[in-house]
Amino acid sequence: MNIKNKSINFQTICYLVVFSTTILLALWFFQILFLRVFYERYQIKTMQKISQEIQKYDDNDLLELEKIAYENDICIELDLGSETLSFNTKMPTCILNTSSSLLENYKYKLLNMDKDINTLKLVNKKYEVKGLLSAIKKDNGIIYAYANLEDVNATSIVLRNQLIYITLLAIIISCLLALYISKKLTKPIVEITKKAKNLGNKNLEFKKSGIREIDELAENLNNANMEIMKIDELRRDLMANVSHDLKTPLTMIKAYAEMIRDFSYKDKDKRDNHLAIIIDETDRLNMLVNDILLLSKAQARVESLKIEEYDLIKEIKGILKKYEIMKETEDYTLTLSAPAKVKVKADKNKLNQVIYNLINNAINYTGKNKDVVIEVVKQNTSYLVAIKDSGKGIKKEEINYIWDKYYKNEKNHQRNVVGTGLGLSIVKAILEEHKFKYGVKSQKNKGTTFYFEIPK
Repeated sequence: MNIKNKSINFQTICYLVVFSTTILLALWFFQILFLRVFYERYQIKTMQKISQEIQKYDDNDLLELEKIAYENDICIELDLGSETLSFNTKMPTCILNTSSSLLENYKYKLLNMDKDINTLKLVNKKYEVKGLLSAIKKDNGIIYAYANLEDVNATSIVLRNQLIYITLLAIIISCLLALYISKKLTKPIVEITKKAKNLGNKNLEFKKSGIREIDELAENLNNANMEIMKIDELRRDLMANVSHDLKTPLTMIKAYAEMIRDFSYKDKDKRDNHLAIIIDETDRLNMLVNDILLLSKAQARVESLKIEEYDLIKEIKGILKKYEIMKETEDYTLTLSAPAKVKVKADKNKLNQVIYNLINNAINYTGKNKDVVIEVVKQNTSYLVAIKDSGKGIKKEEINYIWDKYYKNEKNHQRNVVGTGLGLSIVKAILEEHKFKYGVKSQKNKGTTFYFEIPK
């Protein structure tokens, strides 16, 4: 029967019943079928121990032999050659108090064995019982010891009858125990399953049950629910931001195009001014679309990395030239602290995008002094690239979210000179694709440093 798709209650009952039945079958097998074998082996070992005690007795201490015979319910015969001494031979079914050729044959076999202590299993035909006969060789003679092997048939019948009742009782107890255990396990799991269908609900909470594994599941689902709420919130923010960022330049383009059509098409200065605004807004729109495409490609890893060796410092200097206009018009200070030349292996275009986005981010969030520092530091096994601003810093609880799309801390935001809000997400995707270590350090009112390491 296939129980894989059955409930926990049903499966628990089945497993416990199978377990109980297996144990009981083992008891039936060993206690009934092998009871005689186990009993005879036990008696043979016991007889060997008694024989070893007899072998150690003092030859002059006959009372010791008599004591051993009565305490162990055996009969003993001491054959000294010139005389024969008997102990407890009046025991019922003792074969040593009879004289027969069969007994002599048994004694002859024992005496012809190599060991000092030898034991034979025999049938006492006079009394129709089985017994054990041992011969212990001593310096002054031979000691024979005899013990009965009790009939275990009656015992087997009693055990069999007992096991029938025990089997029925065990199956009933197993079913009751399985019901209790399965209910105790099922109740919290069923509750968790019902609640799990509503993941993403801010009022949802998975309660602990006292069972470690289920408590861990509940805790993981609580964490997952929180993450889903955050992702859902980020998704809504992303849609709102993208919609806003797309709508704003489109609105501006449409408005100034209409102005040119209706009013300024005859006035060259106004027309040129309006056309310049349209071009700027088109560039802004194009930058946003390109960033969205770049982020999607980086996260999906559609394009493979084109690793090449190049001079990192030369590329950084080339990027900084693009910001000359900002130095002149808005008094920004961009300082490069680096060795004269640093050879690295990476995807040059993508890594340039990382540096460009980090500089943009530093410009947007730097302090009133408008200072941005770019450092390249040589380490033992890597080059550390750091971009520092002098802004208000980032709160500790917000650092984990700064890599998310469109995440902004408005209180720390100095201005939005360049960029689309996707810069840090693009940085994260590209650095993870390169498998470079990266991170951020921030101090309140002292600024923030974004950094990454390029292996030598």
